[in-house]
Amino acid sequence: MARRPNFSAKLLLKYMLVLVSAAALLTLLLQNYSIPFKDELRRALSGDFQKSVPTSRAPSKAGPCDVVRDCPEDHFSFFVRSGAANVVAPKICLQNKLVLGTVLNNAGVGINIVIINGKTGDVVKTAHFDMYSGDVKPLVELLKSIETGAVVLMASYDEPATKLNEEARKLIAELGSVSVKSLGFRDNWVFVGGKGASVHSNFEKYLKNDNAKNKYENWPELIEIQGCIPKYPE
Repeated sequence: MARRPNFSAKLLLKYMLVLVSAAALLTLLLQNYSIPFKDELRRALSGDFQKSVPTSRAPSKAGPCDVVRDCPEDHFSFFVRSGAANVVAPKICLQNKLVLGTVLNNAGVGINIVIINGKTGDVVKTAHFDMYSGDVKPLVELLKSIETGAVVLMASYDEPATKLNEEARKLIAELGSVSVKSLGFRDNWVFVGGKGASVHSNFEKYLKNDNAKNKYENWPELIEIQGCIPKYPE
C-alpha cells in the first residue's frame, strides 16, 4: 500500500523558505539604506563630497555670507573664514546664513567656535576664547561638553595658540583636526569636525605665520573652507 505524502511537512518547509528569503532581503535593505551617522559624517569629513556641489558668489545685497552653497536635503551647508590680521574678524555661515561674525557681535580674538546640533542643523552655541591674554580652561570645559553627533566649526582670529595647552589640542584633535597640534603664534586656521566621527577631517586649512610670506606684515592672509555635512538621522 503506497504511503500518503506528508503535506504538513511540505507546507512547513515552504513557509520556512519564504521566511528565510524575507529575512535575507530585509538584511540587505538595512545594509544599503540605514547608514549610521558616524559612517556618513566620516565619509563627508574625509572625502571630497564638497567638490561635487556647486557654489557661487552671492551679490553684496545677499548679506554677509557672500558664498552661496546648495546641499542635499539631508545635509547642511557651511562656510568658514578666518580673521585677517587683528583687524577683520572671522565669519561662520550655516545654510547661507551668518551665525558668527562682526555683524552679530559674537566674534573675537583667539579661537571662534560654533557648535551645531547634528540632527537639526540648529546652532547650539557660539563662543570665542582669547588665547593670548585669556584663560584656556573655559575652552577646555566647552570642548568636554560637546555631545556625540554634534558638528563643530572653528576659526582663528589674530592669535589662537599662546594659551592653547596640550589638553585643549588633544580635545580638538579628537574632533578630527590634524593641524591643531602644530598651531602656533598668529597662525591662521579654519576647521570643521564632528564629535564621534573618529576620522581626520578634510575640512581644515592651516597657514603658518611666516614674515617672509605674510600678506599682512605680521599675520598670514585669511583662509576659508566650505562644504556640506550630513545631518544626524532622527
